[in-house]
Amino acid sequence: MTSVLPAHIRFRRASVIPGFGITFGYTLLYLSLIVLLPLAALVVRASSVGIDGIVAATLEPRVLGALKISFGISFIAAIVASVFGLLVAWVLTRYHFPGRAVIDAMVDLPFALPTAVAGIALVALYAPNGWIGALFAPFGIKIAYTPLGIFVALVFIGLPFTVRTVQPLIADIERELEEASATLGASRFRTLWSVLLPPLLPAILTGFALAFARAVGEYGSVIFIAGNIPYVSEIAPLLIVIKLAEFDYTGATVIATIMLAISFSTLLVINLIQAWARRRFGNA
Repeated sequence: MTSVLPAHIRFRRASVIPGFGITFGYTLLYLSLIVLLPLAALVVRASSVGIDGIVAATLEPRVLGALKISFGISFIAAIVASVFGLLVAWVLTRYHFPGRAVIDAMVDLPFALPTAVAGIALVALYAPNGWIGALFAPFGIKIAYTPLGIFVALVFIGLPFTVRTVQPLIADIERELEEASATLGASRFRTLWSVLLPPLLPAILTGFALAFARAVGEYGSVIFIAGNIPYVSEIAPLLIVIKLAEFDYTGATVIATIMLAISFSTLLVINLIQAWARRRFGNA
């Protein structure tokens, strides 16, 4: 008997490859044991203090300051990484030049480097006596041990996500579209805005979400360059570690739960915008 359900709401789609039951069961088991169960345990432990306790912990000045620094700088860094990631991906995809393969491989270095190594390298460059920091020091601009240093570190670790997400789609865009736009009299800016960016928007949003998620949870590279000054350059993950060192496990889980709620809400909004972009501009 033929199913009367519309294709887009069928639970199971027909496939020539068998094994839906096994793979679907494994998916649920994986999500339950590896993702949902630990997060549920975190929320249960934090809920032991009650809603009033969670609200009081959130409004604590030091916690509030750390959350503002972590999420605020992560959001700005993800935006900057998305813009520059798009430019890097475009250059690596559309142009051929000596050393292109080497530069393309260097993009993945933040993936491979231990976060502590990345932090030490950034400090060596951006400290007041570092190669780059020394250039800004005479103007009274301090990068390392300030929120600006956190921003630099988060852009560094977020850039590969945006590059690798957008790069395959740029390669799929046919040059004939640009030529047709130019033939019809469109300017370069109009071609970029109306022809090239719309199909890339879902991938750009995906790269932004990945860079933001990584930045919010980044710890190793940030603590070396941040200075870790309360209310100034102290990030929320560091505050969690401090709570654990003080054997305040409940306080640590409360901060972690607050970060989980904010991160989930932010990523949910990004995913909704991404879904809208796919419907609006098509699955590119």
